[in-house]
Amino acid sequence: MKAFAAWLIHRLELPPGWMLAFAAIAWAQAQVLPFTVLGVAGDVIGGALVLAGLAVSGWAALHFILERTSLIPRTRPNTLVTRGMYRFSRNPIYLSDTAILLGLILYWDALLCLPLVPLYMKVIEWRFIHREEAVLRDHFGEEFEAYAARVRRWL
Repeated sequence: MKAFAAWLIHRLELPPGWMLAFAAIAWAQAQVLPFTVLGVAGDVIGGALVLAGLAVSGWAALHFILERTSLIPRTRPNTLVTRGMYRFSRNPIYLSDTAILLGLILYWDALLCLPLVPLYMKVIEWRFIHREEAVLRDHFGEEFEAYAARVRRWL
């Protein structure tokens, strides 16, 4: 049973799940103690961040599909994606998840949860990015090193 649980967690623990968990905390905070300091501006900025995050995520995922490589963390890619959004960020999908989280916090007036944004980024680095970069480094060698030297991890 323990082996099955480990296998299941390995398969199901994905970055969107972490983003949704952090968003659930923000939503709960907004229900208990909303901060309507930003008012309509928070709704507009938050909504724009969520929409931009969804658009960036979709566009970035499309690059993986067009390159016929895996989008799933912990899998070995067959192509190093460096075009499109990947010229500006090595992790535009994680960046878009971060924008969505920030947008939801602003939209829901959950300003006490703003520290969740950098915490989310650290969790994603720890749980996913470092491992993904190790796989890319092992698989693509100097090609990945050159890419990592010219493109920042986040922005």
